[in-house]
Amino acid sequence: MTDPLGLISRAGATSPSMPRSPGAGGVGGSDFKDELMKQIQQVNDAQKDATSATNDLLTGKRDDLEGVMLATQEADSAFRALLAVRNKVVAAYDEIRQIRV
Repeated sequence: MTDPLGLISRAGATSPSMPRSPGAGGVGGSDFKDELMKQIQQVNDAQKDATSATNDLLTGKRDDLEGVMLATQEADSAFRALLAVRNKVVAAYDEIRQIRV
């Protein structure tokens, strides 16, 4: 399985023996949020590019069907990967929420 968002490769970069506080910043707390927001923006940009390419093809400003299809497939793949990450995060949240203290 590939790691299109680059989140898995950085997950093991910290030392497991050092505990982190949730709002510590740096490698901890807000780093995941910042990375996720950056990836969401990249997916949004890919979708805008694909839409623009499709519109250009339909209006005659562009004539390379292969490029339009490639842009559309890249946007679709990026969206599906982001959706998979979202589903995993929601599942983890639901599992934590069900823990009885």
